[in-house]
Amino acid sequence: MDKVNKIITLLENGHHEEALESYQQILLDGSHEERYLLAEELFQYGFLEEAKVLYERLLEAYPEEGELLVLLAETHIDLGNEEEAILVLERIHEQDPSFPQSLLLLADLYQMDGLFEVSEQKLLQAKKILPDEVIVDFALGELYAEQGRFLEAKRIYENVLRKEEIIAGINVNQRMADILSAGGAFEEALPYYEKALDHKLEINTLFSYAFTALQAGFNRGAIDKFTELKELDPEYHSLYLYLAQAYEREEEAGNGLEAVKEGIKQDEFNKELFFYGGKLALKIGNEKEAEDMFRQALVLDPEYVQAAILLNKLLRQQERYEDVIEITDMMNELEEPQLIWDSAVAFQHTEEYSEALNKYQLAYTFFKKQPDFLSDYGYFLVEEGKREEAAEIFNTLIKLDPGNGEYLDVLQRLTDDYLA
Repeated sequence: MDKVNKIITLLENGHHEEALESYQQILLDGSHEERYLLAEELFQYGFLEEAKVLYERLLEAYPEEGELLVLLAETHIDLGNEEEAILVLERIHEQDPSFPQSLLLLADLYQMDGLFEVSEQKLLQAKKILPDEVIVDFALGELYAEQGRFLEAKRIYENVLRKEEIIAGINVNQRMADILSAGGAFEEALPYYEKALDHKLEINTLFSYAFTALQAGFNRGAIDKFTELKELDPEYHSLYLYLAQAYEREEEAGNGLEAVKEGIKQDEFNKELFFYGGKLALKIGNEKEAEDMFRQALVLDPEYVQAAILLNKLLRQQERYEDVIEITDMMNELEEPQLIWDSAVAFQHTEEYSEALNKYQLAYTFFKKQPDFLSDYGYFLVEEGKREEAAEIFNTLIKLDPGNGEYLDVLQRLTDDYLA
């Protein structure tokens, strides 16, 4: 088809105006074959509106031709006209050879709209017509996987893998691995990831393999795969936190901290990396680095409660009570119970006793059955001379820990003082 080839050559060379003139000629007086071939080529080159018009012109001559209706529907789909595509596909008769293909397209459209039951009906209808067609099975597997129906998806993918491992460019082994992992069958998923990677080394598949190995408890294998991924693509930000976790589980907190630092170089705004780095720094006894990490996490997110709690725990251990008050003041509007408790202890040690009492009373609502809190609160009340309130707290402590001689002695002294 010389005219069609001429238009494609003009398009490839950037002569769009000349190509459009020739296109108009074929649209007006070209043969059906020329229109069909040109529409196919224009579709491939992304000239969707022009291809659509050609298919519509062809359908004027062949209004019930299923193949043309499918092609027009696919063009509508690529244009984002899903409703128009559905209307076109519903024009195809059940006896038409293209009817099963129309069912697959309809199922995909309904699935995208979240109409899973309708989508399933279309696919099951297609399967009755083509019971051995692997693409129908694969589409059912994809639908069940999206719905979280993992056992059904697994059964379908097993059927597909008996025939094909690659469908429409998609690695079915990876799909099987993904649904097994999503369903909690982590160890069972790993051989399928291996097969997928044997076919093609792809970084997202490699990440999924490593993450699943971590979830399965194969920490050393996860470290190896995350490290391989890091070498292939250092900018794959998600890997660093999980690599650090794998090292920690192997009791290699130092290596985990190094992984966190590498991740921070790639993503300096990742608060989770700073937070986890702080935890690992504490684990290896580097309190200064831990504090720096927690503080940076709070710079990135001033309402990062977990970071504030661990930072305060460190500051309390170091008896830096004014710093504790600074952190709790910053987080005051969140009314986090642990931070209220922290501020009570800090105010007590900075001799701001009325503030301390207020915070203890607020925290008591949350920790009235927590021995460590009750101990802090009880001794504070003793120091403040509030014997009756202190006795009530120590009575509770003794109920929680009947064999604690120290609490019994304190309660006895409180009782003796009261009787005296």
